[in-house]
Amino acid sequence: MTKRYFGTDGVRGTINQFPMTAETALRLGLASARYFRRAGGHRHSVVIGKDTRLSGYALEAALVAGFTSAGMDVVQFGPLPTPGVAMLTRSLRADMGVMITASHNPYHDNGIKLFGPDGYKLPDSAEIEIESLIDSDLTDGLADPRDMGRARRIDESEARYVEIVKATVPRQLRLSGLRVVVDCANGAAYKAAPKVFWELGADVIPINNAPDGFNINDGCGAVHPEGLADAVRRFRADIGVALDGDADRVILSDETGRVVDGDQILGLIALGWKRSGRLANGHVVATQMSNLGLERKLETAGLKLERAKVGDRYVVEAMRAGGANLGGEASGHIVLSDFATTGDGLIAALQVMALLIEQGGKASRLLNVFEPVPQLLRNVRFETGADPMSAGPVQDAIAKAEALLDGKGRLLVRKSGTEPLIRVMAEGEADVIEQAVETVCDAVRKAAA
Repeated sequence: MTKRYFGTDGVRGTINQFPMTAETALRLGLASARYFRRAGGHRHSVVIGKDTRLSGYALEAALVAGFTSAGMDVVQFGPLPTPGVAMLTRSLRADMGVMITASHNPYHDNGIKLFGPDGYKLPDSAEIEIESLIDSDLTDGLADPRDMGRARRIDESEARYVEIVKATVPRQLRLSGLRVVVDCANGAAYKAAPKVFWELGADVIPINNAPDGFNINDGCGAVHPEGLADAVRRFRADIGVALDGDADRVILSDETGRVVDGDQILGLIALGWKRSGRLANGHVVATQMSNLGLERKLETAGLKLERAKVGDRYVVEAMRAGGANLGGEASGHIVLSDFATTGDGLIAALQVMALLIEQGGKASRLLNVFEPVPQLLRNVRFETGADPMSAGPVQDAIAKAEALLDGKGRLLVRKSGTEPLIRVMAEGEADVIEQAVETVCDAVRKAAA
């Protein structure tokens, strides 16, 4: 069944345009309250966090109205990373958690992610059922006047999250002597991220930590790591950490300013955990976008790389099904299920720093885990509602591109779950992948015109 509201990571879109309107948020609150209220006759509660977008105020108010009207109590956190909301959903024994964010997207987009009481993102089956409720008559789910919910804010959510993150590394670990640049992307972790590293003893240089409602991800953070790399060189830092708007992904820079993606981070932690006996079941979960070089490197170490659909939710599902405790994406979602139920940029960065302290030497040596196979990714934008992937000429172009690679590389063509984009990626010999990708992109452009 095709979903009308939910994409690969919750509901997302341009603010004040369908589906990302206050009306949709109100109905989503009513619908999801009705769905989760089936859990029992106790007093139900929901926690809500958000990033720093101006539109978060409108969506938060609409969600609170929906939940309280349906008889659920609401705890509002204010700005808090997505993994923090997931953690505190469990810690506060809430029936569900909500994060208002469009992750790495610009300020004019926003989104709503839902978590179950276990802190995990909802499966497709739950989203489909909630969607059916959104478009139904929700008046019979309204609470009696005496049973309406209450809403309150708690101020210590950030402090709780910081302590949880710090507890993921050994108590004796100190980052003393490390100079760390932290790019907060003017997002949800603008206070928490510098505090984590500073409290562990690092010399912290925060950048992009002054959100104004509009500058989230604006030329900064994990999507634009060139600013981080420049700051690392200018301040002669040992390592740089770039988060995205909701801090569930991380991109690093070594001391030379070389940008390090999620595949290298995943490989480093996998090999380090294998040596220490912490890696579960000898396998790691990545996605179809992860570089072939990572797969080959893990194979030489006797480890298996399992590929899931793109999206950290699908990575987590594959990890849970196969008993893995490490998974992630090249984009920087690193999931360490011993500590968190979703990607967490701060926890992943701390694991890297722990290995840096343990092994000594420079980050440039530690973070050069494997030689990437040449990879080319291009995005083609299309009008919302169009479906260029179904066009015959596009399918013909995909077949032609696969023939060009001739079994010596990989081609992946997929529709983004968060933006109106077709993503075309190829791996193999440099001159061949250029031709293969452009063949498909040209066909998509013509179909989308």
